Amino acid sequence: MAVTQEQKRDLVEKFRINEKDTGSADVQIAVLTKRIDQLTEHLRRFPKDNHSRRGLMMMVSKRNRLLRYLARNDYARYQAILGALGLRK
Repeated sequence: MAVTQEQKRDLVEKFRINEKDTGSADVQIAVLTKRIDQLTEHLRRFPKDNHSRRGLMMMVSKRNRLLRYLARNDYARYQAILGALGLRK
């Protein structure tokens, strides 16, 4: 269910801003989106798993906070990440 190291490494490579970037808002949003997608699939198979549903809601909230931060501080990066991840806003 968790994001593997290889998947995470690929996301960091794709969304990083500079060579040493591993924790920018862009990277965090991309990793959270991958985890949200995986957990959504899990909840389709196991609809009564309310503990995981709570975790999903917390991840979605955190991603929304990061997206709001990015929209306030760098709107061009915000638009780019929405397009790259296929998120709608």
